[in-house]
Amino acid sequence: MARRHYVFLRKQALSTKPVSRHKLSRIAAIAGNAILRRSILAGLFVLSGNLAAADAQPMRDATRGELLYSTHCIACHSAQVHWREKKLVTDRASLQAEVRRWQGVSGLGWGNEDIAEVARYLNALYYRYPTPD
Repeated sequence: MARRHYVFLRKQALSTKPVSRHKLSRIAAIAGNAILRRSILAGLFVLSGNLAAADAQPMRDATRGELLYSTHCIACHSAQVHWREKKLVTDRASLQAEVRRWQGVSGLGWGNEDIAEVARYLNALYYRYPTPD
């Protein structure tokens, strides 16, 4: 029924006769309601799609190594540092040595466990050196 009113009012608005403010405001209200309904439906559709994706891939908890690296190291080190041609890391031991060296240069005061966690995180993310059994 609202669609019929909209078509009728639109025809009147497009005619060459002057249109009253009342008719124009009515047209705007009907058109606005239709747009609002479509927007709400589109929003619900997008949200339901995001909820379905959230069920499919649950978020994981960040590891301690990831948190330490993202807090203290990422400001200077991007992914390019780990993939450059002249990288200093050639195995797990050299990776841990570089983490130890740079945390010392930065004055972070990490213990052996924190250094191992950051090295483990970087190995899993970038290097993929075999882990000792």
